[in-house]
Amino acid sequence: MFGRWLGNRGQAGGRGGALAGFRMPRTAGVLNCRVLDPVNEPVLQAEFVVTDSAGRKVVGGGTDPFGSVLATVPAGDYRLAITAEGFNPFHGAVTVAEGAHATLGDVTLQVAQPPQLPDPGDWDIEPNHSQIGFTARHIGLARIHSRFNTFAGAVRIADRMEDSAMHVIIDAASIDTNVQMRDDHLRSGDFLDVGRYPTLEFYSERFVHRGGNRWGVTGALTLHGVSRTVTLDTQYLGIGNGLEGETRAACRATTELHREDFTLTWQTMLARGIAVVGPSIVIDLDIQIVPKG
Repeated sequence: MFGRWLGNRGQAGGRGGALAGFRMPRTAGVLNCRVLDPVNEPVLQAEFVVTDSAGRKVVGGGTDPFGSVLATVPAGDYRLAITAEGFNPFHGAVTVAEGAHATLGDVTLQVAQPPQLPDPGDWDIEPNHSQIGFTARHIGLARIHSRFNTFAGAVRIADRMEDSAMHVIIDAASIDTNVQMRDDHLRSGDFLDVGRYPTLEFYSERFVHRGGNRWGVTGALTLHGVSRTVTLDTQYLGIGNGLEGETRAACRATTELHREDFTLTWQTMLARGIAVVGPSIVIDLDIQIVPKG
């Protein structure tokens, strides 16, 4: 397939084939491969990174609908790394000559062993090694990063992971953007109104396996007195042991909330018609859980 497109290894990039009209820089070459799964189906949207001999990233991206990687790079020696959800990563070396192409041919990714799930039972969120943060757009340019300093939660792991449940309570007044005046405004009636709504709560009893170590955790989020269904896009990281030998499980999760869905509608416009605060908020969670008790 690539032979028809690019010609034989070492052939100038501008001669013949589908790339006949492509003008390659004089000191550059082309590298390519096709990424397949164990049954020879293309792996779509696998991520690839090409680094030079000093370990610096030269180019990166994702495979196309046919599982193909194709990149034009300066002549030299490179390392190609390919990663995809549910597969072991691939690392290979390739040398690219001037005016020629180098191919690794078909790269077959092997299915990764999924991480061990937590044992059934009751687990607590361990706040000292967990974080609940969020990011909001400011004046249409910068991002403001914040977090909640006080929260608690529990997870009940069922015999069948999909039947598990979790409950998280967040102290709204513990919001922290590292700027006191801004934090006071966020606690006021313009935003969280912590006097009337002192907590945020999330309750879920729907865990959906999305393949590999990806899960969707869907539940009800109560914020500013309004409850809405949200789904946490969750990456399960596996099980390990702490400094005292205790068992820990960890995950990362993210979701995006629209402020108007929770009646958080305060807004001020700049002279150019740009909103001071963006309409959506990205929530990021880094969570560790330990067995209850």
